[in-house]
Amino acid sequence: MRISTKFILLIFTSVLVAQDAIIINDGKYKATINRDNWGVPHVHGRSDGDAAFGLAYAHAQDDFKTIQNVLVASRGMLGQLYGVKLKSIKGFFDLLKGKGTGVKGIENIANDYYVHVIGIWDGLDKRYINEVPADVRDVCDGYAAGINLYVKDNPKAAYKKLYPVQGIDIVAGFMHRTPLFYGFGGVIRKLMRAEPPTLIGLGPEEEKDPMQMLASNVIAVAPKRSADGYTRLMVNSHQPWSGPVAWYEAHISSDDGWDMVAGLFPGSPVGFVGHNPDLGWGHTINDPDLIDVYHLTINPDNENQYWYDGNWRDLEVKKTKIKVKILGPLSWKVKRDLYRSIHGPVLKTDHGTYAIRYASMGDLRLIEQWYRMNRAHNLIEFKKAMAINAIPMFNTGYADKSGNIYFVYNARIPKRHPDLDWRSIVPGDTSVYLWTEYLPFEDLPQIENPPGGFIYNCNNTPYLCTDDPSDFPDRLPAYAGVDMHQTNRALRALELYGQDKSITREEFLRYKYDKKYSQESLVVEVLRKFIKDSKTIRKELKPGIDLLNSWDFSGELENRAAALGFLTFRHVGFNPEKYTYDYDKIVEKLAAAVEFLTTNYGRIDVPLGEVQRLRHGTADLPLAGGPDMLRAIYTKNDENIMKGVAGDCYVQFVEWDANGNVRAESIHQFGASTSVESSTHYDDQAELFSKEIMKLIRP
Repeated sequence: MRISTKFILLIFTSVLVAQDAIIINDGKYKATINRDNWGVPHVHGRSDGDAAFGLAYAHAQDDFKTIQNVLVASRGMLGQLYGVKLKSIKGFFDLLKGKGTGVKGIENIANDYYVHVIGIWDGLDKRYINEVPADVRDVCDGYAAGINLYVKDNPKAAYKKLYPVQGIDIVAGFMHRTPLFYGFGGVIRKLMRAEPPTLIGLGPEEEKDPMQMLASNVIAVAPKRSADGYTRLMVNSHQPWSGPVAWYEAHISSDDGWDMVAGLFPGSPVGFVGHNPDLGWGHTINDPDLIDVYHLTINPDNENQYWYDGNWRDLEVKKTKIKVKILGPLSWKVKRDLYRSIHGPVLKTDHGTYAIRYASMGDLRLIEQWYRMNRAHNLIEFKKAMAINAIPMFNTGYADKSGNIYFVYNARIPKRHPDLDWRSIVPGDTSVYLWTEYLPFEDLPQIENPPGGFIYNCNNTPYLCTDDPSDFPDRLPAYAGVDMHQTNRALRALELYGQDKSITREEFLRYKYDKKYSQESLVVEVLRKFIKDSKTIRKELKPGIDLLNSWDFSGELENRAAALGFLTFRHVGFNPEKYTYDYDKIVEKLAAAVEFLTTNYGRIDVPLGEVQRLRHGTADLPLAGGPDMLRAIYTKNDENIMKGVAGDCYVQFVEWDANGNVRAESIHQFGASTSVESSTHYDDQAELFSKEIMKLIRP
């Protein structure tokens, strides 16, 4: 892995040598956009609103289509813009009845129906003025203005019926996507099946929605744990590499003191993860129970009344029309009745009527909380921002220039009645079971400056986020649904960082890129059981069994068993609580893996780097690592390769010396221009990413 001196020089001068700046101005907002040699935008404005204005314009230059799709989706206009394709005349009549059979693109209508069901826009104009603080509105309005200016400058790229957008659209976008982050769409699909579900939430065999979060790591060490007295933070998200929840990097600054190098999603005016000169944080995905479904008893004499506290109560009923493009200029309006009970939005199905209640339902403070986190300068201010507790999920790991480290299992957990199993559908006929409060933020699992000087989370239980289990003697109620498992990444973090009492800079980075399965991991457990059960497996698969049996559970480029291992076991996932061992399914996966490798490479012992690839633009590069490894790589078969589609993506490595001076590096799996294929920056970070090297982002 030889790298030229010129390449190294480019990596570490990227923030010092900027391209020509552009100044944008719409008469109200004004910003300067500088791009470094990697195309990363460094936007600056006099005010924070100006900075958000510049951020929106820069992001639109790099990925306008995805931003526009986010805005269209939150308006409930996907059906109007993209429409559906009818497979037959019958499909048209099914559409009139609100059915999706025979209709391609039904997900567009489903999104628009979802927007109406949860009532994003109900009274939002007044609420935006009354409930969103003026400084947050200025950031949202500035961001919207930046999108509008881009549309004015590039009218052919825009869906004209959408514009101009306003700050309220940005807030609506967060209200739209946040419930989808934790599985709201899957709950609706379950309720609409022919039979009522026995379990609310994602089951072992069910795929996540495109908007649902995947995984992440965050690791921090305090000066007492560093060999050189530095404080270090690794922000290491594992998201899809494209789409509405793929990361974008930007440096946002203003004369008012905003100075954030951040990862964010399309449509966001603030950073979700990253650092400012004083502090930094990363999020990881957690899985608290945030959605409840109530079964309503309906009046046999009035289908729009439900039994509640001894009386029949009227459902709120509202009619809506969802416009759907069918063919060219032809469109049709699908008429639906929308219902709401005291619990929340209501769905009527063939097997019953159900109300859904979910965390942060209708909360407008999501952007406010992330903005306050962006603007915090110390741990006290950061914890005050976190205590807003509008963001309903995401573990948060933190470090700062004063040497503080902090972890919190951030979640907005309903305070529920303890007598029910809230994983299932619960009775909706009494106020006894209607929750109206949340567990206090201070009761959430959290720790500040643990004695061991080390915190981590790799989508594992929060009760093991340090190297000492006794740091968390207390537990939340069972109804909170707190994660209790250990992932392989968590096990390896403990085996590496957790066992090293004096971690050098080089070790900190090397551990992050570890490519091994722990002997205690789920994958190793499942593989060993499968090998034991395979003594009578059919003859043509025995060479595959022998290769798997010889595997050292490594994901290095040269490893000759890893490709077969990943292809056979990547469906296992990383949560033992959501995996059910199925011998026949593993045999099926092994047979498919053997066929794939034999057909494309003539053998099954192919070095991993030949088959597991980063392919994007002009880049076609080897990828080490694998599912649920600290160097996390998730793949799908694409032609003759295992193509990277998720996992390690946007990574920040931040460190503060003993005097509080900050230095930071980062990497993106592709480049800054995430959707403009003609741009140099569409894939120019891919080689660094493949070689596990980061670029300087804050010298």
